[in-house]
Order: sequence, then C-alpha cells, then structure tokens
Amino acid sequence: MHELAENFVSCPYCGERISVLVDTSVVQQRYVEDCEVCCRPIVFEVSIGIDEEITVRAGSENEV
Repeated sequence: MHELAENFVSCPYCGERISVLVDTSVVQQRYVEDCEVCCRPIVFEVSIGIDEEITVRAGSENEV
C-alpha cells in the first residue's frame, strides 16, 4: 500500500522551508504548486528510487 510522505524543500523565490506531500505510488512526477508563503509557482520534480528514497527538486518556472 502506497501513502503520502512528507518532505521539506526551500522555496526558490522566498527561501522559506515548506512542507511537500509526495504520493509514493508514482515513481516520477512533475507538477506546479504555489508556495504557501509567497504564493509564487514552484515546479516540483519528484522521483522515487528503487530503494524507495524520495528525491524532491523545487525550482522556479524559469529554471526548467
């Protein structure tokens, strides 16, 4: 059974540390979500390795 896993990243705009919930049932993900602090759009790239290690990359729209 897959579940949500909490991860923390820094907003590429304001630098605040924010919480991100990752759906572990999807191995590769890319989506846009607004920062809960400054409301700017963050592009998230999420991958889950064979060892179930979760990698979350957060960037601005101009970085991707």
